[in-house]
Amino acid sequence: MRLAGRISDWNEDKGFGFVMPNGGGDRAFVHVNAFQRGSRRPVDGDLISYLPVKDSRGRVNAKEIRHAGQKIEAPRVPSRVPRTALGAIGLIGAAVLAATGVLPVFMAMGLLGSSALAYFMYWIDKAAAQRGDQRTPESTLHVLSLVGGWPGALIAQQQFRHKTIKPSFQRMFWTTVAINVSVVAWLVHSGVAAELSHSWGS
Repeated sequence: MRLAGRISDWNEDKGFGFVMPNGGGDRAFVHVNAFQRGSRRPVDGDLISYLPVKDSRGRVNAKEIRHAGQKIEAPRVPSRVPRTALGAIGLIGAAVLAATGVLPVFMAMGLLGSSALAYFMYWIDKAAAQRGDQRTPESTLHVLSLVGGWPGALIAQQQFRHKTIKPSFQRMFWTTVAINVSVVAWLVHSGVAAELSHSWGS
């Protein structure tokens, strides 16, 4: 049975809050990803309808959320950014550059390790968001992308449908990608990468 209530304690930065059903009852956890596609960003006091669902710990989560007056779910729009493909290209490109001696093996391995860690941290953060637990700081996710974990982050963003809606996060994320790619390109173009590869015996 769908319930109606108003959003409270909304945290715009983290994308979650709570809703108390009209007429009383259990407070439910509200996450921005549970809103229908095409919905505007919620704010405190918004009247919504939702489906209460208990998680494995018995806590109530709001699912299939609609703003008051929103009757028809907007059609799902596929992401215009092929995140998984771009992430795979980044990993494969690093492997090819390392195999041809353009990029030191230790740098390629660093990118692979950072990507694996970034993927894991996105998975942990997504799970925490769904449970209402403490989240991974966005700065941590950005640092991982900056040091070369952006391919894994891209794959995780698409697979988990996580951190793809918030504009401020995406702007900073793509900034870290641009910085990392630019630094690697400079290392290769300037010959520094080749010197490092030679000195490390790669």
